[in-house]
Amino acid sequence: MPVTIKSAREIELMKEAGRILEIVHDELGKALHPGMTTLDIDRLGEEIIRSYGCEPSFLNYNGYPASICVSVNDEVVHGIPSAKRVLKEGDIVGLDAGVIYKGYHSDAARTHGIGEISKEAKDLIQVTRECFFEGIKFAKEGNHLFEISSAIGRYAEERGYGVVRDLCGHGIGTKLHEAPEIPNYEMNRKGMKLRKGMTLAIEPMINIGGCAVNWLDDDWTVVTRDGSLSAHYENTVLITEDEPILLTLSK
Repeated sequence: MPVTIKSAREIELMKEAGRILEIVHDELGKALHPGMTTLDIDRLGEEIIRSYGCEPSFLNYNGYPASICVSVNDEVVHGIPSAKRVLKEGDIVGLDAGVIYKGYHSDAARTHGIGEISKEAKDLIQVTRECFFEGIKFAKEGNHLFEISSAIGRYAEERGYGVVRDLCGHGIGTKLHEAPEIPNYEMNRKGMKLRKGMTLAIEPMINIGGCAVNWLDDDWTVVTRDGSLSAHYENTVLITEDEPILLTLSK
């Protein structure tokens, strides 16, 4: 699949998709509290997405049954919301969501603490976010794709964290997942040259323990093999001649 270069019109549509998704994440982050179920989060997220005349990117995508991926504690990504899963004080929860606006997708993830969380959980969430920003220092025209990957991986590993290798970031546009794949660890080659107009979903998934993961029997939920906490941070990024533009983060 070739990498798509977005036109000025397409970029405007993706900016709007990103703006709306940022609102979704902000509202969900404010709503989180102990006693809330992961299904409550999903229903609220879908309601907000549809209130802007958009569709959830994830609902029924390859059979995924919800609008928001809600991943708790050792769940890395793709947790399926449930009325039986109740958030409690001290949990961390990763929320991954996408919005379709006039045929164009945005994709972003945030990890939140529920009430008071441990210092190691706070540090994990912070480092995962910092990994993203280390990576996008290289996200500009003329640089190479795997410079982003290497910067993310080095930053996490130097601090003693495990970097998930079985999942990666991706291009995005009229499809939720487009070329190229974007690993979060050092590669042995440079990868493609970045071009103005590329749109990428860059998403470090970082574990307190090792990098190994397992898939649960639902074929969606990915968990750390050693049971350690995991965090996820993602934005949709526009490549320009200069600094990248974060379509899902304005502040």
